[in-house]
Amino acid sequence: MPERKPRKDAARNREAVLAAADALFTRCGSPEDVTMAGVAAAAGVGKGTLFRAFGDRAGLLRALYEARLEPIREAVEAGPPPLGPATPPHERVLALLDAVLCLKLDNRRLALALEEGGSSSPYRAEHYERWHRLLQGVLEQISDVADSGFTAHALLAATRADLVEHLTEGERVPRERMRAQLADFAARVLAPGPPRESSAGD
Repeated sequence: MPERKPRKDAARNREAVLAAADALFTRCGSPEDVTMAGVAAAAGVGKGTLFRAFGDRAGLLRALYEARLEPIREAVEAGPPPLGPATPPHERVLALLDAVLCLKLDNRRLALALEEGGSSSPYRAEHYERWHRLLQGVLEQISDVADSGFTAHALLAATRADLVEHLTEGERVPRERMRAQLADFAARVLAPGPPRESSAGD
């Protein structure tokens, strides 16, 4: 019984931190503007509490991203079409890419911070590997796709956070137009084409 209060306090503090970080990323001009000290102050907790709960800034970013991703994950794992496993593969690829794009459009600063903040390759980040693995698995069900691994990388490249930011802020591309452009691009990639002739270098 004595352990319940700390657990409740920890859960309450965690929710407060995630809410504060979410609000700060929504308002910030640049991902670098959001610091651990700023999040702790906004959440009304000490920096020590923040570091104990999340380890470091990267850990906080991952936790915040996972919270935003949870509804999509549930839809992908067991939901109805167009994201759920019963969806025809062509349609599911388009829906998965649209879900990734919308997630980044709705969380632009967070997505930028997450993709730019790691010291290692962004392609080795857990969230990227998860999307790639899922997309590759669906692409393997499409007979016209010769290299599902590379194709998954190429399609996900069109949803990179820095590209989404550039299109949104730099080129002022409206959200719905961006979604339509991605769907058209993916559909062209997946469209069957004539067999490629082998060359001497193949």
